[in-house]
Amino acid sequence: MNEKTDYYEILSIERDAGAETIKRSYRELAMRLHPDKNPGDKDAEEKFKLITEAYRVLSDPEQRRIYDNYGHEGLRSRGGGGPGFGGASGFEDIFSGFSNIFKDFFGGGGASGGRQAPRKGNDLSYELDIDFEESYTGVEKVIHVPGEENCEACGGTGSVSGKRETCPHCKGQGQVFPVHGFIQMATTCPRCRGVGTIPADPCPECRGQGRIRKMNSVNVKVPAGIETGHRLRYQKKGDAGIRGGPRGDLYVDICVKHHEIFARDRNHVCLERKIDMVLAALGGEIEIPTVTGETKIIDVPAGSQNGKILRVEGLGFPNVLEPHKKRGDLVVGLTVATPKGLTQRQKDLLREFQAIEEEKDQESLFRGITRRVGEKLRNVIK
Repeated sequence: MNEKTDYYEILSIERDAGAETIKRSYRELAMRLHPDKNPGDKDAEEKFKLITEAYRVLSDPEQRRIYDNYGHEGLRSRGGGGPGFGGASGFEDIFSGFSNIFKDFFGGGGASGGRQAPRKGNDLSYELDIDFEESYTGVEKVIHVPGEENCEACGGTGSVSGKRETCPHCKGQGQVFPVHGFIQMATTCPRCRGVGTIPADPCPECRGQGRIRKMNSVNVKVPAGIETGHRLRYQKKGDAGIRGGPRGDLYVDICVKHHEIFARDRNHVCLERKIDMVLAALGGEIEIPTVTGETKIIDVPAGSQNGKILRVEGLGFPNVLEPHKKRGDLVVGLTVATPKGLTQRQKDLLREFQAIEEEKDQESLFRGITRRVGEKLRNVIK
């Protein structure tokens, strides 16, 4: 390294920069100058070595103190850094330094590291189909959800005796560091799955895993007014925690089945009802079903047209988020049916009805003309 080059300048930081500032600056530079992102670029590779060397010195309080007071010469005389990390000029030392820094960033560590800490179990999800009527009234159901449970035979240790030994694959670190090109990346140990230890005598019930797959029963209370797309959360009904951690949660996604008669529009229950043209013309009463299975008598006004909307207040859905608010309505859409297969008598009567309608139209037209003529005469006389 050129001794005229300042470590602080290399990392683009002030001399009084704190540890977090040093780490953040190094992280940004390392990601940009990473050899995997700059294949064949010798200049980027050299810069990467320099920033790594600078970070290793400045992130160590003692080496930073020596560097601040005595510069590169002080580091070299004390074997604590300088060119090639501690006087070594080989690339292996730079590589080793970066490996340690990487673990510092991303939590790699030994058997006492973060991977040994208790961890919350996985959250689970379940899709629950319910009937239209059940979404209207609310319902309580028992569902069966597969999940991970701690093995009862070994108490979740994976060992018959409860004893565990250091994992020979990762040497208790819980991580292995395979080389990918230039960078040594930390990955979870496949043998111990990040724990750092393995069962001394594997439990035959769970095959040393400490966990078994089990079907759990959960009582689900579906509130009235719920609709497709709503999600219910049940705390601590997910997978069991790992190494004494808390259980995960269960999320139940609701799907309301299609109904042959009823439909939903916001909090309204919608229903289509066919009536004949005589009832539409004369008016009268019709009987309609409700979601609960009861029937309701409603009035059809005389002269109702096709598409006429009738409402029965309060027979819709409750507001699932605010149950105290007013319920929706039962909305009935009328469809006027045209008769088919008429007898000759019915045809004659309809023709007679048509003739009367035409006569009424002519009389109405005559009255209209007479009225307009009268108005004009009165205006002339005035």
